[in-house]
Amino acid sequence: QVQLVESGGGVVQAGASLRLSCVASGGTAGTADFFNTLAMGWFRQAPGKEREFVAAISWGGGGRYYADAVKGRFTISRDNAQNTAFLQMDSLKPDDTAVYLCAATAQYTATDREANYDYWGQGTQVTVSS
Repeated sequence: QVQLVESGGGVVQAGASLRLSCVASGGTAGTADFFNTLAMGWFRQAPGKEREFVAAISWGGGGRYYADAVKGRFTISRDNAQNTAFLQMDSLKPDDTAVYLCAATAQYTATDREANYDYWGQGTQVTVSS
């Protein structure tokens, strides 16, 4: 099946920026053509809290959706030639501290429903200090 690997997390001060990356591989082909069929999403989970939707992007990149908590600060994008999705995070707040998880779906366009996603990465830790 498809494998997703996140990177780019770290420990930063409030107000700083980070850019997360999610590289897709494996599956039936693991090619750019296959990646083009996947809508991508980012979720996050803080210790002791439930997983929450952050952002999503359609397979063609034309549809982008954001959680209210991050709208205006985070930007999701993708580079299909690199089989990679990105999450640019600006003006980070301590409340953004969480493990950020990349997800992919072959069945839906950009969606905020966790159950709609078929593949998940292991996550990358983002810690924002005050």
